[in-house]
Amino acid sequence: QVQLVESGGGLVQAGGSLRLTCVASGNIFSLNGMGWYRQAPGKQRELVASISNGAGINYADSVKGRFTISADNDKKMVLLQMNSLKPEDTAVYYCHADGNGYVGGDYRYLELWGQGTLVTVSS
Repeated sequence: QVQLVESGGGLVQAGGSLRLTCVASGNIFSLNGMGWYRQAPGKQRELVASISNGAGINYADSVKGRFTISADNDKKMVLLQMNSLKPEDTAVYYCHADGNGYVGGDYRYLELWGQGTLVTVSS
């Protein structure tokens, strides 16, 4: 089964740090890019940071200078180091990836989402 598995969320005080990890598993032949989105209560899901072969690294303006995304293509892993966290960073964080792999024996384009991990920043 092709899937993304996230870990690393939790409760932290404002100014603290957390690191999120996402690992892609299953019969994935190649990945074009990986990234992190977040969704706060009552708000739309938004891009936090992404890293891809074509577009390089991108960050939302709200996290620039505080968050760092990195990836290990061999391990099919993406990390999000979050420093200087603020209460407004509170959200469910979702890992996203796209690439190509095999599903049911068929080679196809894949777009994957993780199950989400909750990050809560207290003031």
